Amino acid sequence: MPDLFEPMTLAHGPALKNRLVLAPLTNLQSHPDGTLSDDEFKWLTFRAEGGFALTMTCAAHVQRVGQGFPGQLGVFGDEHVAGLTRLAARIRELGSVAVVQLHHAGMRSPKDLIGEAPRCPSDNAEFGARALSLAEVEQLRDDFIAAAVRAEQAGFQGAELHGAHGYVLAQFLSPEVNQRTDRYGGSVENRARIVHEIIDGVRASTGPDFSLGLRISPERFGLKLGEIVEVARGVLADGKIDYLDLSLWDYAKAPMEEEFQGRSLMSYFAELPRGQVRMGCAGKVMTPADARACLERGMDYVLLGRAAILHHDWPKKLAADPDFKPIAIPVSADHLRAERLGPAFVKYMQTWKGFVAEPETELA
Repeated sequence: MPDLFEPMTLAHGPALKNRLVLAPLTNLQSHPDGTLSDDEFKWLTFRAEGGFALTMTCAAHVQRVGQGFPGQLGVFGDEHVAGLTRLAARIRELGSVAVVQLHHAGMRSPKDLIGEAPRCPSDNAEFGARALSLAEVEQLRDDFIAAAVRAEQAGFQGAELHGAHGYVLAQFLSPEVNQRTDRYGGSVENRARIVHEIIDGVRASTGPDFSLGLRISPERFGLKLGEIVEVARGVLADGKIDYLDLSLWDYAKAPMEEEFQGRSLMSYFAELPRGQVRMGCAGKVMTPADARACLERGMDYVLLGRAAILHHDWPKKLAADPDFKPIAIPVSADHLRAERLGPAFVKYMQTWKGFVAEPETELA
């Protein structure tokens, strides 16, 4: 088992100085046009300064119509390059690997945000989404690839494809959502085709020192665990990505599907042959014991989300004290502001049950 502070090489791009990665986190802080704000710059670079080996942006949308939430970072146009360049340069300067997560919300793009019906692999009445034409699927693929190229030009050292959480790539993988009858629908191989084509395109269009990751969800959103394990097996066997990022919601949880219960959800992926591809997980990794448990159970690295919100310097605190105990939640809004969360991010975290303490009301 590697130590949390053991460096980790990737097949492409720079090595990570430790096994602690900033998870991609929605923070609502970018400008309405998707350009980087000072608040988002401060939030991310403070984590790089705090010792995370890889600093990943929030989900950054690759098409204007793929926006999933207000204040989302964009990577779909040249107008985004100046901010991305500034961000990447500072992350690298602080000794962290700079990575953009590439995203499209698909049917989960709010109509009032994008100004039109959202797009989906198939018509979807629940979300009021319309099916992508074949030409639009090919354009979507090409725009993911173009966004990776744009990120590389801005100085980022890698990109991660967001194939999780019921967003567009997960919608293609879902037999429930994807009802297409062309080459992007039907069999699991067809439903995974767009993921493989994007991986191939990014690899062909970027340099040998540009890393590429893939984030997947193993369940929910109409996904079938057995199928996602096979998709992961295929991607790992191809060896074209550098790391596979498992979004588990809880690293220790059991599968939802009855036929897979009796062992952990993570274990179905940890046992897959992975060659040079690294594998990591996210999901309630809050304490040093949680992080170590992930490595003990077969992960190569861990992604910290809420723990990194609470402590920008979680890695440095652990390096200084192996028994470091993170602050208990709920925390004050002042604590979050001191951790360089801007007003929009603090307000968003106040919607997370039990995370932010209610302000004390003055007695009359």
